[in-house]
Amino acid sequence: MAEKFRIQSQTRLQMMSIQSPTTLLELAGSSLLSDKSRAILDLEDLPIELFPPLFVEAFSRGHTEVLKKMVQAWPFTCLPLGALMRKPQLEMLQVALDGLDMLHGQQDRPRRWKLQVLDLRRAPWNFWRMWSGAVVDACSPEDIKKNRTLKVGPAMAAKLPLKIFIDLCLTEGPMDEFLTHLFLWVIQRRDRLHLCCNRLKIFGKPTHHTRKVLRLLQLDSVQKVEVHCTWVPSTLATYAPFLGQMRNLRKLLVSQVHVPAHTSPEEQKWLLAKLTSQFLRMDCLQKFCVDAVLLLEGHLEQVLRHLKTPLEALSITNCPLSDSDWNYLSQCPNTSQLRHLDLRGIKLTNFSPVPLQILLEMVAATLKSLDLEACEITDSQLQAILPALSRCSQLRILCFFGNRISMSVLKDLLLHTARLSQLSRELYPAPLESYDSQGAIHPGRCSQLCAELTAILKEFRQPNILIFRTISCPQCGRMFLYNQGLLHCSCPTAA
Repeated sequence: MAEKFRIQSQTRLQMMSIQSPTTLLELAGSSLLSDKSRAILDLEDLPIELFPPLFVEAFSRGHTEVLKKMVQAWPFTCLPLGALMRKPQLEMLQVALDGLDMLHGQQDRPRRWKLQVLDLRRAPWNFWRMWSGAVVDACSPEDIKKNRTLKVGPAMAAKLPLKIFIDLCLTEGPMDEFLTHLFLWVIQRRDRLHLCCNRLKIFGKPTHHTRKVLRLLQLDSVQKVEVHCTWVPSTLATYAPFLGQMRNLRKLLVSQVHVPAHTSPEEQKWLLAKLTSQFLRMDCLQKFCVDAVLLLEGHLEQVLRHLKTPLEALSITNCPLSDSDWNYLSQCPNTSQLRHLDLRGIKLTNFSPVPLQILLEMVAATLKSLDLEACEITDSQLQAILPALSRCSQLRILCFFGNRISMSVLKDLLLHTARLSQLSRELYPAPLESYDSQGAIHPGRCSQLCAELTAILKEFRQPNILIFRTISCPQCGRMFLYNQGLLHCSCPTAA
């Protein structure tokens, strides 16, 4: 029976150049699944091309016994199960784990079994799309090629630790059933598997469960960490050693670190050193982001000087900075090759524009995005940086929203950026002249002035996304947006 099915399948595959491959594979899978006992028996001789579409078909129909057996006979190094789940499904996780447990209890592995990675992430890759034409994504084409050619037999695969990949979002509340079951299963089998996580997010105050999970993870697998918590510095210092073990970390975002009133400057410096000392162990950090970290004021040099490699992206938003912090930005060797610079919400009114001018000159050949939204930049400050800004030839995204800039200086700004051919998204404030003496928005005047600015730019090039935005409308609380001829506001009484 198996030989007959193999010949039939090969015949179908030869016809794929004439007919739709997706239809043929689905028909083959449906035919096989019509007899579940036969499907289980035929897995050893099933053409490798039919494994993914048959798995998708069995998954969608809830044929758990077939799925369990397919896990045990999986002929690829990676099984991207998570990409088939719109949301975590405990039943399907249990099926996969039961299949792995049954496989571990066997003395002889199936002939073609190569499974090394159980991927539970909802990752945007195309393993399932490539094999079955489904809309689900899971593995890159490079991974597929490796999976088909990598010579890893059952005996070798059995000796390698199974890797389970998952993206984690840890909160103050209890973990859901899916994660609870997975972690319990992992704890009981830690000697023969590795729990890996590329993206880790922590919301709320860290708990006992948070520390327990961090101890369970292979921390060198973590590539992106986001901490969205109202932390005090002592908590940050407690978790710093975990960060130090994330040797392959590429992006670190820390937000909402507050400083208790009773904390002395010496203690602040010591606590911050507990964190920054771990940077010396991070060889791959490319993106460093801090938001509303009050501890940063006066200590930016202490933070950045510990970084081992040049940064690709630096984001310092909604943080108070000192003069020394601002001056250090242009002197830091790790900011010399920035592609993305985000300083949203940093009040620059009383700072000299020279450090920013120097920094822009330094990164002119690499910078792709610059965000200076709501920085309270003055006319004179903006004029000072315009020559350096005009040399940023790779700039694609530029944002000046939320700054009070006059019409004449905005004209200068557009003239200096007019020849930046890579710009695809330009976000500027509406001119100061759009407001009356009481600060209320005058829609007609705003529209006229923005149209004039748009026309200036169009003399040099055709902008892609070009938007002018006012401050909050006093009537509706939202903003007026001028988008190349159209003025929008949610206020129903706006003129």
